[in-house]
Amino acid sequence: MRRANWDRRRIRALRSHLGLTQVQLAGELGVRQQTVSEWETGQYEPRGTSVTLLGMVAERSKFEYGAGDDSREP
Repeated sequence: MRRANWDRRRIRALRSHLGLTQVQLAGELGVRQQTVSEWETGQYEPRGTSVTLLGMVAERSKFEYGAGDDSREP
């Protein structure tokens, strides 16, 4: 499995790609909706198991997320 830098834009893009609300994505990942919101506002970035799960969801949905690309958009 590839590792991605899950910043707020990439998380929001994944959720949009999946057609999910924050509540639904939170349910998929086993986190609170507030956690997804904090990721999407840039208050926090996912870490540990959440990074792995985001990658699994992205791979399963064929989301192009630039794994291994550590560059950040402005």
